[in-house]
Amino acid sequence: MTGHGEAHRHQDGLSVAVEVRSVNNRYFKLNFRASEGYAALETQVEALVRQQVRRGTVQLSLRVDRQASPDDYRLNAAVIAGYMRQLNALAKEGVGVEGVRADSLLQLPGVVCEPVADWALVESHWPIIEGAVKEAVTQFAAMRAEEGATMAVDMRSNCALILKELQQIELRAPLVIDAFRTRIVEKLNKLLSEMGTRIEPADVVREIGIFSERSDISEEIVRLKSHLEQFETAMQVEEAGGRKLDFLTQEMFRETNTIGSKANDAQIAHHVIEIKTAIERVREMIQNIE
Repeated sequence: MTGHGEAHRHQDGLSVAVEVRSVNNRYFKLNFRASEGYAALETQVEALVRQQVRRGTVQLSLRVDRQASPDDYRLNAAVIAGYMRQLNALAKEGVGVEGVRADSLLQLPGVVCEPVADWALVESHWPIIEGAVKEAVTQFAAMRAEEGATMAVDMRSNCALILKELQQIELRAPLVIDAFRTRIVEKLNKLLSEMGTRIEPADVVREIGIFSERSDISEEIVRLKSHLEQFETAMQVEEAGGRKLDFLTQEMFRETNTIGSKANDAQIAHHVIEIKTAIERVREMIQNIE
């Protein structure tokens, strides 16, 4: 499921900003971006995210700004000496570089060493960062939970539609056998009257029995109803059930296919199409559920 959360912390000259968002994915994947020096925290950050997220591609951005002190900056003596040697050499060759100002020299690349967060410093900042990550992930999870509740309503609506269509199929199924019996008797009577022969009633009963056995969908109807009941039960479980729901939709689709192929009836075929459409809608939503 999609979601978004963000949090900010300001403490002891440290400014932390965390943003979490996700896109749909059947599996869990964390894309972690952090300020320079803080990428080493990915393992700890992922552990916090996994506490509330099991599926989806999660993008987490961590920005850390630290108020610098005068002692954080150092002049690189070796680089400065190198620049001075080159300037003196140019001066001896008559190139007008005399009287170079110190502020100009400080602007040259490599002269001033900017502060870089080492591991000890990063680790000391972790308690503040951890609090921001937890808050952002909590907001993120709350938004996903709200979206999940909306999806649950939609899935239950589709399951209700599936059950309604299945009940119509259940009512129609016995009529298919009666219609076949009527058709075969009419055809045989017409054929026999034209040929002047007769057929044993047992033969008619045998043909009707064969058709009834081949087109019997009672077991498939019972199993499909059972899958719907299991689906509702799985939706009520708080722990992750996305994979189980996915399996149940596959089984529902398989039973529906069998009903369509065995029933041999136009009206039942229409109901089968409606059921397949509803199952497909449910399946698309399940891909985003944990």
